[in-house]
Amino acid sequence: MKKFKRFLPIIIIVAAMAVIYFTGAYHALTYENLKFHHMELLEYVNDHPILTPFMFMGTYLVATSLSIPGGLFLSLIGGFLFPQPFCTIYVLIGATIGATCLFLAARTALGDALKKKAGPWLSKMEGGFNKNAASYMLFLRLVPVFPFWLVNLAPAFFNVRLRTYIWTTFVGILPGAFVFTQAGRGLSAIFESSEDFHIGLILNTQVKIALICLAVFALIPIIIKKVRERRQKKQDQNPQDKPPENKDDR
Repeated sequence: MKKFKRFLPIIIIVAAMAVIYFTGAYHALTYENLKFHHMELLEYVNDHPILTPFMFMGTYLVATSLSIPGGLFLSLIGGFLFPQPFCTIYVLIGATIGATCLFLAARTALGDALKKKAGPWLSKMEGGFNKNAASYMLFLRLVPVFPFWLVNLAPAFFNVRLRTYIWTTFVGILPGAFVFTQAGRGLSAIFESSEDFHIGLILNTQVKIALICLAVFALIPIIIKKVRERRQKKQDQNPQDKPPENKDDR
């Protein structure tokens, strides 16, 4: 019974994912559907100003925890429906809670089993990750190269603290959330024109470079730590290089 309870969260998530994928429900998150229903959505938000933010955050939470493709598109919808900075805050809350749910489910059900199977390779990687968990997490969140679902799951196998996971997720996705929601603010103009929407309108070279620079900045503490460790190692190997002690200081 204990084992079943342990696996229950991940079983529920996998079952829900299967339903979403096999029914094709995620196909509703398309630009065409948004363009067709955008006036209805705006009217609904105006008629239910208190309820709709919670509905949006709940949708984002479910989509993230089930690893449903379309998080970027949901961010655009958030920017289209709500003003700044609220749309960015809603995305951050929904995405962070959803990612945390997936993280906890994976860590509870699969963490120990995967560690045993992976052996020393994972243990070595885990040691390095745990020493600089915050920097690694921020790097993975900021770089737009890594899939969001993968970054949600990977820390579950490296004993990352829940508190560290939550704050690095919140801070790490903040720049991207702002970029995508801000882009969503301009969807009205695109709807009114005959211009087709494509991701290149948002993720241009300048935005990619900015996000990569932020990610590199997150690695600076690791680089500094590595340099200090090498210096210390050299000093330990060559005691004669250490500065002489001052006898008056004794």
